[in-house]
Amino acid sequence: MHVMSLLKTEMFDVRIDGAPASVQDLFPNWSEHDRFGLVIDDAFGGIGATHLLQLAMTSYYDVKPTRRTTLTVYPEIYAFHVGKGHGAHAHYDFWPARREVILATTDHREILDAINDRGITRLAVPDRPMRDVIHRPKEEDAAFDRISSAFVYDASGRTSGADVTITGKDRRTEHNPNQTLRPLAELRMNRVSSATGRPVKEVDDAFLHWLIEREPDITDDDRHRARALRESLKTDGLASESYRRVPVAEALKRLASAGRADA
Repeated sequence: MHVMSLLKTEMFDVRIDGAPASVQDLFPNWSEHDRFGLVIDDAFGGIGATHLLQLAMTSYYDVKPTRRTTLTVYPEIYAFHVGKGHGAHAHYDFWPARREVILATTDHREILDAINDRGITRLAVPDRPMRDVIHRPKEEDAAFDRISSAFVYDASGRTSGADVTITGKDRRTEHNPNQTLRPLAELRMNRVSSATGRPVKEVDDAFLHWLIEREPDITDDDRHRARALRESLKTDGLASESYRRVPVAEALKRLASAGRADA
């Protein structure tokens, strides 16, 4: 639960169409009932959406400040791994483990079912080709009714045709990707304790077990590649990422190519 004390909105610079913008411009009309969903189909792919995800988390706490003080709740964020697991992203506070949804399929209908089941209102999908597909009856309309913001991201952190740029202004914005990319052996030896007395996932045996369970998802080469991509985004240790805002209908069409070898 480190995010609620680690990250603040002012740690990020947001630009839309090249002009300075606010988090409210990025996520219009964010409410206390918003839920962010991140679709992942590449090894450590979600790292490419780090800052968008982290701003969704700070928005979750900012809209209801008691979530930072009197309550002990994790942000309502969900990762949808398509086809198989793509490495644990739990350090980002996708916790408890049910917040990382492992879909052993690339069927677009199953992916949308999972998104609808979690009541996602803000959605980020990988930059895959659009396909004209048919979803199950009413599932697409349910998504249109509920999802108010959709984004395309790339696992590299840079998206073609981007209209949104988010840059970290504080080195703490790199804590989550750094932890996610650490080898399991290092994490075992350096398990943290809670200085606040509040329960934190990093000291929970279930958290370590989840990391162990997800370890076979990725290889050492995957980790090295993801680290190199992250470093390529940085200037003076701070990463700048880009995204593309899209209509929800377009995002759902791109779901149909997620995780597919022929995409």
